Amino acid sequence: MIYGYVRVSSTTQNIDRQMSEMNSIGIKEENIYIDCQSGKNFERDNYQMLMKDIKKNDLIIIKSIDRLGRNYRMIMDEWYQINKVKGVDIKVLDMPLLDTRNRAENLVGQFISDIVLQILSFVAENERINIRTRQAEGIKLAKARGVKFGRPIYQIPENFEQISIKHINDEISSVEARRILNMSKSTYYKYMKIYSESTC
Repeated sequence: MIYGYVRVSSTTQNIDRQMSEMNSIGIKEENIYIDCQSGKNFERDNYQMLMKDIKKNDLIIIKSIDRLGRNYRMIMDEWYQINKVKGVDIKVLDMPLLDTRNRAENLVGQFISDIVLQILSFVAENERINIRTRQAEGIKLAKARGVKFGRPIYQIPENFEQISIKHINDEISSVEARRILNMSKSTYYKYMKIYSESTC
């Protein structure tokens, strides 16, 4: 049996390019397993379902090695489990050398395939690390320029204490107090509580 595996990191990404390739080589829709999850590990629902369905001498086809995963060591371990332990072949469309059907009867082909797999797995993880490093550097530089991250700190109106005292003294209603301060009900009572505790 021939299976296809398609993965994108989130539901906002498009699977069309990968699906088009799967369809062009004749893989049936019901034999294509799709995940919209990160490649940081193999705890993906449809991937796990594929692992349960495959049998010895089946073939799994993926578009590129990073569709399988992004962690170098985990890719190597998973490849070994699929191919060597389960006896299932793997073919990577973007890298024709990565086709495990070239094995015992072609030791040179298998040797080259293993080397290419190690290189590509390393490159996939290294790129992931580089992206995270660039993101961290970008955030650091942005903070140095004064860019604030996270939710902005709420600024309490300057007349909050004056208006809240009027409300406490029943000079105005809570509705009127919130209208003057331009505060929502939840925000108003949140800071009223803080104010009351601070004056006890």
